[in-house]
Amino acid sequence: MSEDPRCCGTGTCIIDPEGRCWCGQQWDGEKMAMPKLELSADDAQKPPPKQNQSSAPSQ
Repeated sequence: MSEDPRCCGTGTCIIDPEGRCWCGQQWDGEKMAMPKLELSADDAQKPPPKQNQSSAPSQ
């Protein structure tokens, strides 16, 4: 089995033809990195979820 030059060095990389590794990283043309989050147009227009806020008054 030949060593893939895209492997991070652990020897456990399993990289598919699109450059995605089993660990979630993707080949960006230079190095393995976490892929950027891509939102659909619908998701980009949705307001962010509201954080749970305490009902206690602030002082």
